[in-house]
Amino acid sequence: MEILTGVPASPGIATGRAVRWDGTESGRTDPATDLPDASQRVVADLTRRAEAATSTEGRSVLEALALFAEDPELLAAAGRLEQAGTAAPEAVRTAAAGYAEQLRGLGGYLAERAGDVVDVGERLAASLEGRAPAEIPQPGHPYVLVALDLAPADTALLDPSAVVGIVTEHGGPTSHTTILARSLGIPAVVACGGARDSADGHEVVVDGTAGEVVVDPTPDLVDERAARERDSAERRSRSTGPGRTADGVAVRLLANVGTLDDALTAAAADVEGVGLFRTEFLFLGRSDEPTLDEQADTYAEVLSAFGGRTVVVRTLDAGSDKPVPFLDLPAEENPALGVRGLRTASVRAEVLVRQLEALVLAAERTGTAPWVMAPMVATVDEARRFATLAREAGVGTVGVMVEVPSAALRAPHVLAEVDFASVGTNDLAQYALAADRQLGDLGELLDPWQPAVLDLVAATCAGGAATGRPVGVCGEAAADPRLAAVLVGLGVRSLSMAPVAVPAVRAALEAVDLPTCEKAATAARSAATAADARASVTELLR
Repeated sequence: MEILTGVPASPGIATGRAVRWDGTESGRTDPATDLPDASQRVVADLTRRAEAATSTEGRSVLEALALFAEDPELLAAAGRLEQAGTAAPEAVRTAAAGYAEQLRGLGGYLAERAGDVVDVGERLAASLEGRAPAEIPQPGHPYVLVALDLAPADTALLDPSAVVGIVTEHGGPTSHTTILARSLGIPAVVACGGARDSADGHEVVVDGTAGEVVVDPTPDLVDERAARERDSAERRSRSTGPGRTADGVAVRLLANVGTLDDALTAAAADVEGVGLFRTEFLFLGRSDEPTLDEQADTYAEVLSAFGGRTVVVRTLDAGSDKPVPFLDLPAEENPALGVRGLRTASVRAEVLVRQLEALVLAAERTGTAPWVMAPMVATVDEARRFATLAREAGVGTVGVMVEVPSAALRAPHVLAEVDFASVGTNDLAQYALAADRQLGDLGELLDPWQPAVLDLVAATCAGGAATGRPVGVCGEAAADPRLAAVLVGLGVRSLSMAPVAVPAVRAALEAVDLPTCEKAATAARSAATAADARASVTELLR
């Protein structure tokens, strides 16, 4: 028996025979005649795959990939390289890589799409070279898929009845692929070095909660993990209603949504509202700003769907890149550290003003009171300026996202200017550990269990306690049932995540009281490493 360790990505426990997949093409086909022909073929293939997707999230990913595959700017950039003498397949790969690098520089939602663009570039190149798209293995029995990494388009097509677990050597806990695995309910472990060679062909237990892969497990271990999973599933099925600890401390369980469809789907789920409504989908890729009425109509539809439940809206989080061309922002060497998030208002203040006006108009139409927060707030002055602007527009509850270490360290002063704060653990980890969240090789650094990240969350909560302002978490860290207990112990009182993750988090919190959560928080912050923090809390909660 051998135990491999990685980073927990999607909770749950599964047992099956490991099947290695290297993502190689499934055969040969007639090469596309040119870039337009390749684009048409890839769009048709992705559209077919979208129709066969096993989840709403997967379908959305594949539809977005199809849009990238026919993006005129991407194809034009590849065409220019081809005219300059680069072979068509290499031209489209290079153009896609350049486009992806720009998206990574923007951070946040846009950075999460960088891998999608690279994947599309490879699909276009494969079509030009006459290589058929790679197909997920179908061994004829349920199995654990083991790979170097998985593209979102491949993950979106997984059938949970066939692929019972996922193990990858690359990837991080906040990647698009990880989020899809959670939405499908497939246990997953990422950043698990050597998994392909060690696990291929062997019986394995994938513990997506503990971040372990057990190769050739003993019968007793299989029985023990299976019993643990059955107990967890039973607790999840019994758990409904508002979030709370065993001793009655309220912890609001909210949904992260990124599109109108996401919001309407989440509204039907057993959640207490929305903790993060990303509004970028209205703005991305447009050459003109969405009108006041267009924005107000969309916001009103989301607010109406949730009725009296809380809806926390994040204002436009974009940067200087072509996905938001109408902003007309200057080119930058490092956009992730440049004009992005709230800072775009320093260049185009009227865009933020109109968005706030649209939100207030939507609230008036629906008789609701959304909470509105600004992204990438770094200083007290920025918090004060946003609060003034929002309140002048008529917003009743104004907040900030804490994604930059400076905001966490100065939390008492920042929170004194607003009504609430929401910690974005994905970007907070990226900036605190100086690790690009899109680089799979850095998944260990981006682990939200990193004690330094937890220290920053604790500092934010201390600022909330000093000012009487509530603090929530809306990063993917909130979806980890054990980490949720740690966050509550630090002082967090709302957790926002993908709706599919809510039952497990709700059940986990119902099993612990606040003193236990506080002990877990102390144990995690006292640890030397993320792995040590996870292990010590696991032992404490067990």
